[in-house]
Amino acid sequence: MNVITLVHGREAQLRNLILGLERSTQPIAALWVVFMNQAPLPLDSLHFPIHGVRIDQADGRLPLARARNAVSGRGGHWVFLDVDCIPGAELIARYTEALEAAPQALHLGEVRYLPESASTEQWSTASLLHDAVAHPLAVHRTPPGSVMPYELFWSLNFACSAATFERIGGFDEGYAGYGGEDTDFAFRARAQGVALLSAAALAFHQYHPMYDPPLNHLEAIVANARRFYRQWQRWPMEGWLRSFVERGLVRWTASELEVLRLPSQAQIDACLTTRGY
Repeated sequence: MNVITLVHGREAQLRNLILGLERSTQPIAALWVVFMNQAPLPLDSLHFPIHGVRIDQADGRLPLARARNAVSGRGGHWVFLDVDCIPGAELIARYTEALEAAPQALHLGEVRYLPESASTEQWSTASLLHDAVAHPLAVHRTPPGSVMPYELFWSLNFACSAATFERIGGFDEGYAGYGGEDTDFAFRARAQGVALLSAAALAFHQYHPMYDPPLNHLEAIVANARRFYRQWQRWPMEGWLRSFVERGLVRWTASELEVLRLPSQAQIDACLTTRGY
């Protein structure tokens, strides 16, 4: 089992991800770290090899889809972990079981969120379990091994074989910046007849403040929503789009979406939340 994570900055979070893998009850074959628009950091572990890959994008935006697509052609089984995630001790074992049971499926693990008060410097599995909380959408998760709604796919924590990834076609590199590419990937999986299954593979998301709604990514969200609509004839990220409409920032109809004006810095700042998810 290989693990891949994408990095731009976030060195402390990456160190915790590596530590989590070192504490895994089942060893991994290798960790692949894709550095986006930055030089690879010197990384090593006594438990597994760490491979650094660099991918740059000329316009300075993060090439997230291209970075995830780096697994294509490498073979084997892959766990995709967001750099903010600390893998639970049983995560690799649970994904191994899931892939043995359904090797051609896409497996979606669980993520719990650490609050601002949680320590990520001196942590243990017990402290993570004590501090972390479930995302509100977790109520829609199905039992391990059962079918999940494709709309709930999120790339923070999932696994599949390289062959399944290539069957899906990887992530669409036409998406730029924030929003839409995860749901597109899941819909492409559905179109290829790839099942999305729940997996009891738990990761813990390290705290960082966020914008809700993400007005700081409005232009990218609108552009990506248009791309998604052209492909699937339905709108993604509807909650965010409604919030943009309510603020008078976009015009949204059954078939059209356009930016009316950009948010002010004050509006963006007002959306900053310490909730952490």
